[in-house]
Amino acid sequence: MEGAEHRGTPSVIDRYFTRWYKTDLKGKPCEDHCILQHSNRICVITLAESHPILQKEKRIQSINYQISAGCSRLQNKVSGKSKRGGQFLTELAPLCRITSTDGEEYTIFSCIRGRLLEVNEDILKRPNLLLEKPSTEGYIAVILPKFEESKSITEGLLSRAEYEDVVSKRTGENKEPC
Repeated sequence: MEGAEHRGTPSVIDRYFTRWYKTDLKGKPCEDHCILQHSNRICVITLAESHPILQKEKRIQSINYQISAGCSRLQNKVSGKSKRGGQFLTELAPLCRITSTDGEEYTIFSCIRGRLLEVNEDILKRPNLLLEKPSTEGYIAVILPKFEESKSITEGLLSRAEYEDVVSKRTGENKEPC
């Protein structure tokens, strides 16, 4: 499998998903998120390559899907073809909080409006998946936008090229990256 990537064969993610980015969420520099949008409109929320957890190779102490006393993303239950019962999220709805061993806490947001289909419970047992495979097994959550909004959800997001431009400007202005 490794050899395929070296020959220029696109990965499954690159083949079937479009990458979108949200940078500096809630005004926090470099806390960037990546949204992988499939052609069937399902979106997978992951950490962007420039997120401090990945850039600074932080060790993860805990991941918590308990957003408030009355709201846990782990309690999300969907059923049926239309995914009834899933929690409805706005663009800035928190999905989880990640605490690193150095005490830093990062809130991961949904970035798009839609129904929460699932959260990745595997990262609770194996938090290093976030670091090792952020775009695949280390994803945060899966969200299904409303059908009528599926075309417009990308309006506030950056394309891959726009995101790379933002990241290169950051490193050009600062002596050290985020």
